[in-house]
Amino acid sequence: MFHTSYIEISKSALKANISFINDVIGENCELISVVKGNAYGHGLNYYVPLAYECGLRSFAVFSAFEARKVLDTQLDYKRLIIMGDLGDEDIPWAIENNIEFFVFEMDRLKAATEAAKRLKIKAKVHIEIETGLNRTGFSSKELKRVVDVINVNQNDLLIEGVCSHLGGAENISNYLRIKKQISSFNRQIKWLNKKEVPFIKLHLACSAAIINYPKTILDMARVGIMQYGFWPSKEVKMAYLAKNKKVDDPLKRVISWKSKVMSVKQVSVGEFIGYGNVAMAETDMKVVTVPVGYAHGFSRSLSNQGRVLIAGLRLNIIGMVNMNMIIVDATNLPDVKKGDEVVLIGNQGEQSISVSSFSDLSDQLNYELLTRLPHDIPRIITK
Repeated sequence: MFHTSYIEISKSALKANISFINDVIGENCELISVVKGNAYGHGLNYYVPLAYECGLRSFAVFSAFEARKVLDTQLDYKRLIIMGDLGDEDIPWAIENNIEFFVFEMDRLKAATEAAKRLKIKAKVHIEIETGLNRTGFSSKELKRVVDVINVNQNDLLIEGVCSHLGGAENISNYLRIKKQISSFNRQIKWLNKKEVPFIKLHLACSAAIINYPKTILDMARVGIMQYGFWPSKEVKMAYLAKNKKVDDPLKRVISWKSKVMSVKQVSVGEFIGYGNVAMAETDMKVVTVPVGYAHGFSRSLSNQGRVLIAGLRLNIIGMVNMNMIIVDATNLPDVKKGDEVVLIGNQGEQSISVSSFSDLSDQLNYELLTRLPHDIPRIITK
């Protein structure tokens, strides 16, 4: 049964992006594929096996719920890390399944050591330290207690990494804040080294940081949005192109979103189109309906200003975006018919609608638009 739309995931685009990212971070840095938020809307159950085929072996998720989905793929991955939500009751499950997890509060650290003792399996943890984001992470004052717990429980804890998270590396307006965070991270790592804390790896860099702050490329880099072919911001893209004297974008969009024409209708001049009176036919018009609306992640803010591609032409959305439908001005398409392909994001002929342009019109971030795509939209792997 045909869903109202479907998403295509390009294997060749993903391979190209992974190759580019590996070139940036170098062979001595382990690429951690961040697949939180349903793999940034691409579909975790589809994306992780594809990423594995393309050579990725280390993955990071936000929650235990997402980690279980990665486990369900039954892949022989190297590393799976939970960066956020993990209830104390789920810690034994994580330990038993060789899942690593961030520790950023004493409660979780103690729960990890207690579970490890009971199971007689070392808990693989990453100590997250506070450097200025003020979200999660041990403060420098708390680190002494952390070190004491680690020293007492070395038979139960394996410190896979020490890490932190940057507060906006994609924007130059945050430059001073990010530089302070990097300095804070380095200072605290130096202190931990003096205390001979037995950690294995360091990681700080995200997608934006590997471009804007290359000194943050350490033993690992947690890369999300760039895998999928999107820059964290236009600033990051321009910084890379300018620094490397390039013109062409090295990233390839992995996702395309497509639907079909549901119906075709003639509208006479002077008639209102859709709900309310926000759109009126200024001439005799032809309009088509497409079975996608805000219930499917197509923002209502795209009313009367969004675009789609049909028959290789960029066409305007007219009227309000409905819960399950949009109306498109197809006056310039005399032969348009029911069932014709509609591209919401992607290429058709020589025309393209990018997530960036989509986002600009809706005032949504790339991240927000992608992760709002419903889980039940079918994903199809393409070459």
